[in-house]
Amino acid sequence: MHKVDIEQWLGQHNDYLVDAGHGHFLHPEVLTDFTAMQNAALHDGIDLQLVSSYRDFSRQMAIFNRKWRGDATLLNAEGQVLNFSALTQEEKLHAILTWSALPGGSRHHWGTDIDVYDKQAVAQSQQPFNLICAEYEKNGPCYSLACWLESNMATFGFYRPFDEYKGGVAREPWHLSHKSTATYFEKARNLDDLAHAISQSDIDGKAYILSQLPLLYTRYVLNNGRD
Repeated sequence: MHKVDIEQWLGQHNDYLVDAGHGHFLHPEVLTDFTAMQNAALHDGIDLQLVSSYRDFSRQMAIFNRKWRGDATLLNAEGQVLNFSALTQEEKLHAILTWSALPGGSRHHWGTDIDVYDKQAVAQSQQPFNLICAEYEKNGPCYSLACWLESNMATFGFYRPFDEYKGGVAREPWHLSHKSTATYFEKARNLDDLAHAISQSDIDGKAYILSQLPLLYTRYVLNNGRD
């Protein structure tokens, strides 16, 4: 499947997805390579498992709305907790988008992108797992996984789209993208379709988001960061 329509890249209708187990769904081309990578990791003592895979438009909007209303913690790019009540509307929006995409603007809409962790190592650590960078760095439970991925993920067609912070999306060492498949979705993205989808949605802060959308699209959806 190489032709991508509007509803597919926006995460509104994706009937090509296949069951990856444990409530996860992926693009069929991605599942094949992920399974091979998972088996190779297991051979090397790494319990590579999915934290997150496909998320549709509605699910992404629910995540965004919870954060906009203050029902979920907001962090800065360094992972530090922000005082929600002290944030301006602009600061709140950028804090959300640093870690959570706009509905319609998430790579998780495509079934090509995944968040992964070492399930066994996390369980053995007996510590709460929060999906933060420290857990993938030295002395973190997923450090061995992070190192293994650095050496092996390209063999299976994966890369990290958020490998560094550019002033847009925060660094996410757990987020992998299936490059050859995701490329078709990347080419389908455009500002006009995203604006229409958001204008027809029940997202909180809609008017302000739409007024800022050209900037947000470049900085966060395309992850080009600050000018």
